[in-house]
Amino acid sequence: MATDAGGRSLREVWWDVAPAALLLALGMAGTRPAGADQADVSRTPDTLAFVLVALAASSLIARRHRPGTTWLVCCACVVGYLFLGYPFGPVLFTLPVAAYAVGLHVPLRAAAALIASAMAFVLASPLGRLLQPVDPPQWSGGVAWGLAMLGIVAGAAASGVAVRVRRESAAGVRAEQARRAVSEERLRMAQELHDSVGHGLAVVAMQAGVAMHLLDSDPQKARTSMQAIRDTSREALASLRDELAQLRSPGDGADVRRSRPGIGDLDVLVQRIGSGGVDVDLRIRLPASELDRVAEQTHAAAYRIVQESLTNVLRHSGASVVSVSVRGEEESLVLEVLDDGTGAAPTSADGTGLPGMRARARSLGGSLVAGPRDGGGFTVLARLPCRPPTVGSS
Repeated sequence: MATDAGGRSLREVWWDVAPAALLLALGMAGTRPAGADQADVSRTPDTLAFVLVALAASSLIARRHRPGTTWLVCCACVVGYLFLGYPFGPVLFTLPVAAYAVGLHVPLRAAAALIASAMAFVLASPLGRLLQPVDPPQWSGGVAWGLAMLGIVAGAAASGVAVRVRRESAAGVRAEQARRAVSEERLRMAQELHDSVGHGLAVVAMQAGVAMHLLDSDPQKARTSMQAIRDTSREALASLRDELAQLRSPGDGADVRRSRPGIGDLDVLVQRIGSGGVDVDLRIRLPASELDRVAEQTHAAAYRIVQESLTNVLRHSGASVVSVSVRGEEESLVLEVLDDGTGAAPTSADGTGLPGMRARARSLGGSLVAGPRDGGGFTVLARLPCRPPTVGSS
């Protein structure tokens, strides 16, 4: 957008100049005709009158940046104009415009003081006319003029105050939305770290136990467990680095964060769990064409829910067999994780286990239920929309 030497856009310059130019033209053209029918005029418009009109109108150019100064200049010009006995005319139109700017840009108490003090002089300036021996109707007309002028100026100032309050309220709402977005992003990052790093530590602990148990009797299997520890540690560290990079550069998340895992990565996850002695049966009952229709955030949420469920199996259930099922129902993706463990509800010291999975599902408009099964074991059942209406956190 084009700007002037002061850095203002052409639209801002136009908005500063146009009203002032309009009132200047109106004052130059209408001041003399306005006094034609005013019987109590003691002085016909001359060069000084037009100078005062021009000064009052021109001062409006600064009304956004110097509202108080603009108001005082307008009032001084109008007071001088009326005090010298010139007829009521277009110069008076500058007052409500300046009063609106004061209400819009000046704090309420200061605006009220400015307008009240200056209007006292404006209303008193034509007093000489009212002190002349005139008929009562002209007295009534003078009082009516004063009340009307006061009402117009007060209304303009009140309109400016109302617009300013509305803008400040909208700015406060935007600031609160920004703070909430930051808070939600931090919660998302905490959930990601909990899921990826927590899962990695659980697998490392399991594989380390297996390696120690088989180190002497079956070195090859112990070596396999150590390799699983290495791969899991690398993945957890990579996730940690991604989240820390996102924290350092929150505006560049698309460039910093690597592609998130999805349903297609579940076989690697299951293989890692299975290498530690837990028999995991993975069944994805969706053709590739259907998987391609699933949104990225649903893919990521499904992976994290299965990952956290398997992590809970390792930590809490003591299960030896786990069944993981992924299937489609209408426009939803259904995940089911069953184990043959103790059936005890998993707990998490930081409160991000099951509550985190439920929050993850709800953020996409889905649902998740979990609990002990009849006959033993534990069930996690999640239902996620294939195409969420809005992008939730994952």
